[in-house]
Amino acid sequence: MKLDATLIRRYDCHGPRYTSYPTAVQFHPGFDEQSYRRVALLSNAGASRPLSIYVHVPFCAKPCFYCGCNKIITQNPVHAEQYLQRLEREIELQSALFAGRRTALQLHFGGGTPTYLTLGQLGALFEHLGRHFAIDRSEQREFSIEIDPRTLQATSLAELAKLGFNRLSLGVQDFDPRVQRAVNRIQSAEQIAECMTQARALGYRSVSFDLIYGLPLQTTESFGETLDTVVRMRPDRIAAYGYAHMPRLFKAQRAIRADQLPDADTRLQLLALTVERLTDAGYVYIGMDHFALPDDDLARAMRDGSLHRNFQGYSTHGDCDLIGLGVSAIGAVGNSYSQNRKDLSGYYAALDQGRLPVDRGIALSVDDVLRREVIQRLMCKGELCMREIENRYAVEFDNYFASELVALNGLAGDGLIARDANTIQVTERGRALLRTIAMVFDAYLPRSASTQFSKVI
Repeated sequence: MKLDATLIRRYDCHGPRYTSYPTAVQFHPGFDEQSYRRVALLSNAGASRPLSIYVHVPFCAKPCFYCGCNKIITQNPVHAEQYLQRLEREIELQSALFAGRRTALQLHFGGGTPTYLTLGQLGALFEHLGRHFAIDRSEQREFSIEIDPRTLQATSLAELAKLGFNRLSLGVQDFDPRVQRAVNRIQSAEQIAECMTQARALGYRSVSFDLIYGLPLQTTESFGETLDTVVRMRPDRIAAYGYAHMPRLFKAQRAIRADQLPDADTRLQLLALTVERLTDAGYVYIGMDHFALPDDDLARAMRDGSLHRNFQGYSTHGDCDLIGLGVSAIGAVGNSYSQNRKDLSGYYAALDQGRLPVDRGIALSVDDVLRREVIQRLMCKGELCMREIENRYAVEFDNYFASELVALNGLAGDGLIARDANTIQVTERGRALLRTIAMVFDAYLPRSASTQFSKVI
């Protein structure tokens, strides 16, 4: 698959990634702990949805200069113990809202560096979750954890498998030693390969690599070598993100030399190379920055129409309410989003007082719910049946979205979408610009400051 460079340059503006709609920019403190409690309790009524649980572990031993995640750099193990005490308390408070009746089909540990915790700490945390939530133990479960290969011990992957984890996400970024030194994340291809070998032998269902294009000192030649190495290792999924240089917002990024970053043309070439090399190697281009092997659950979900998008990116479980645990974690329960305190002191203070640490969020309006579905369908299914939306929401699509349909004419003219009287279809040409297409239906743009979002490419 080849990208149209001229077309992408034209549409390369700032815009949301649509891991939610409305996006986190619209979250506000008026949605507080009591708002969340009401929504959570209401979500138990009737045919209750299963649960997905996200656990945020913010600690890292060293900073990776490119990282924009909520993280705490420390080598003092006391900090982790203090955090885990509060996290266990939050688990207890959250589980009380769901009364243990709803099965958690999906569990994801992210960070930070989840493997900053010792195997004993991870085991105790997992056991605590199991005491307070109905954790699925079937073969259908999806329990994933983000791995820093540099933190693993010889038995780490075996112990994680015993806990129930069956999916791994490895932070690779780039195999070029020069790039690794520039971003302060030095790890060898041999470390990653050993991880892969162990994971396969232990029966992990899926291994995912995270890559980043647009890092300092990257060239098409050097990143091409990284992609060749990745293809030889054959991970089940690959997420190839564009680096967003925002040193004003992320202190660690100030250590990156701006004059070493690839220019706009090189950055575009890196993306085009990534898409072409991975699709030529047999990976399915899910959209934006995600790729999967044809027999991976993500590719299957794309084919059968069950693909979903949430705060971890693309997901196979769109029928779940998402509970966010830990500092800065985001949840999506019912027609609402909520986010915990981003600062550790505020997070601790709330839990020490017996309160959930919800800091802000939003209850979705009827218009929000409607637009969210439109955006989800475009981002995940690549098509939208306008008559289905009309039947579901009792609206006349052509009238309700009159201005949006006019805006789509330009995208249709450039071949990003195809339209008829009933359907909006994302073309292969438009798959790299899903964010641009979705932005047409975002009622909060352009009022949201564009600088709060990364570039589309």
